[in-house]
Amino acid sequence: MIPVALDPAALPIAVAGRGPAALRRFLTLRSGDARNLLLFSDRADQDLAHSAGDALRGFLPGRADLASLRALWIAGLPDDRAAELAALARSERVLVNVEDRPALCDFHSVAEVRHGDLMLTVSTGGASPGLAARIRARLATEYGPEWSERLAQLRSYRAAWRQDGRNPTEVTALTDALLQANGWMA
Repeated sequence: MIPVALDPAALPIAVAGRGPAALRRFLTLRSGDARNLLLFSDRADQDLAHSAGDALRGFLPGRADLASLRALWIAGLPDDRAAELAALARSERVLVNVEDRPALCDFHSVAEVRHGDLMLTVSTGGASPGLAARIRARLATEYGPEWSERLAQLRSYRAAWRQDGRNPTEVTALTDALLQANGWMA
């Protein structure tokens, strides 16, 4: 596996599926600032329709819909329909994740903890989502919501240090000193 962080503003992405699984994936991606995210569902229940709003397309994507995407998450579809849709997406050069079906995936979604711009992730390469969830829970305890403000402070300091002409090695040393002085990484 190769870890990456996708910028949803730079890459068109979508979810295709049904029910709670599709809704969970949609909301997770939306929480990552995927503002142009689409949700394709041929059986949208009230929760899906309400949460997706204008992003909802009342059908599963076809070739033309897929051609405009770069990544597609499939969730809540029967295995045969998910495999068919994944193959069609790949034929359009779209990266595919089929929830809980590693053999059908080009990539795996990570378990994540978010606090502002701080994102901590865990992956088992699809081998054990349960283990990833347990590790994520531990990280969420160790790195709480206060890290959002801490990261904002670090960003401000880093910008000032870079503006002062500090090189990357100096910025790293200053960051370490700030973390130590505040007891943030004790």
